[in-house]
Amino acid sequence: MEEILNYIDGAMVPLELGKTIDVYNPSNGQVYAHIPDSDTSDIEKAVQAAKNAFPKWAATSITERHDILSKIADLIDQNLDLLAEAESRDNGKPLWLSKKVDIPRGSDNMRFFANAITQFSSESHEMQGAINYTLREPLGVIGTISPWNLPLYLFTWKIAPALAAGNTVVAKPSEVTPLTAFLFSKICIEAGLPSGVLNVVHGLGHTAGAAIVEHKDVKAISFTGSTRVGKEIATIAAPEFKKLSLEMGGKNPNVIFADCDYDKMLKTTLNSSFSNQGQICLCGSRILVERSIYDRFKTDFITLTKEMKVGDPFAEGTRTGAMVSKVHMEKVLSCIKLAKDEGGKILAGGERVFPEGKEKGYYIAPTIIEGLPSDCRTNQEEIFGPVVTMMPFDSENEAIDLANDSSYGLSCTLWTNDVSRSHRVSKKIHAGIVWVNTWLHRDLRTPFGGVKNSGIGREGGFEALRFFTEPKNVCIKY
Repeated sequence: MEEILNYIDGAMVPLELGKTIDVYNPSNGQVYAHIPDSDTSDIEKAVQAAKNAFPKWAATSITERHDILSKIADLIDQNLDLLAEAESRDNGKPLWLSKKVDIPRGSDNMRFFANAITQFSSESHEMQGAINYTLREPLGVIGTISPWNLPLYLFTWKIAPALAAGNTVVAKPSEVTPLTAFLFSKICIEAGLPSGVLNVVHGLGHTAGAAIVEHKDVKAISFTGSTRVGKEIATIAAPEFKKLSLEMGGKNPNVIFADCDYDKMLKTTLNSSFSNQGQICLCGSRILVERSIYDRFKTDFITLTKEMKVGDPFAEGTRTGAMVSKVHMEKVLSCIKLAKDEGGKILAGGERVFPEGKEKGYYIAPTIIEGLPSDCRTNQEEIFGPVVTMMPFDSENEAIDLANDSSYGLSCTLWTNDVSRSHRVSKKIHAGIVWVNTWLHRDLRTPFGGVKNSGIGREGGFEALRFFTEPKNVCIKY
């Protein structure tokens, strides 16, 4: 049984007896670890450590911050196999996916912001008889709350720019997938990150997470998760005038025009529908297809979907692993039942899977649903699983209307070889990100985030560094 510890003020803090939470391996349904059930007292210790460490860290040279964050990135690379195994055991995703995407992206995040801070310049504005210059100063103690779908990937996505900008951090990873954050804490010690600069506190959202949001000394909150929780955070933090970055849900359209590169589109659509068991906020869960190729696409897509191997994340050839938890698996299955009740036709999947030797694991077959109107609950509510709906469209304007018929606005994928159409439609889509003839193609310099119920603020590149700093203008008269 693994004992996962809090990382506070540069040290791993022993568990207090009777205050633990079970952590399950989703591939077999068994408890494999315990984490601290942290409360306000644990958060108080972490915030105080971060507050004490802030003045010295903020005064640390950019070169030194760069070197420490780069060292952390190097250690992530050196521990790729260990971290990937931990991520797959914790989350249920295939091991090849952890090795190819999740863990490398964790080191990329640290290295990118280590370098970005060296290029983050201030502005100056000359006027008659005077000059203005703008300083970008760190805020102080930052609270970050990261989700379970991409645990190390999104954990580092938040803490890297916060630390690079000179802030100190109290971070709460998801209680469902805590292992790589725990291993990352050990890496920080090895890399020589000063005590108190980063504090990792494990626990539940409504206790440990809420305590971070409510704490008067936490100056900003960066959160990724559900829209429901994001609204609760905003309700608490906004009256305290804390800075907020909320990256929340999505119900992303995948718009396919007949003039697309069909083979490339088909292969990518399989990935954008079911990667990470559909547990990525950017998955294209509403597939909109021009009617002239709808039947062809439907036949080919069903065939490829049914060929996807569902099973043990550590088995060779597995394309779809386990859902992250029993609770989430049951939620997704209830969404599939709702789709049937609403009149949807299941074209593939739609049921729980029991792989040999892993019968107690949390597996769902990749699911395709047809025949539902755009305004039904299945097409309006985020499912966050291996479930997509399909519907045809007849014109460009209809495709745009269907794509925008959602309270969410995170991303959209657009397939067309018409250059004019790609620009025209992208302009009219209500989303923070539009991918044309690709999906999940990320340049870390670009702004990331959504509109409507998908969130507020932007992460990535200088947008993140601006969020984690406060501008101060200085005007000097000659």
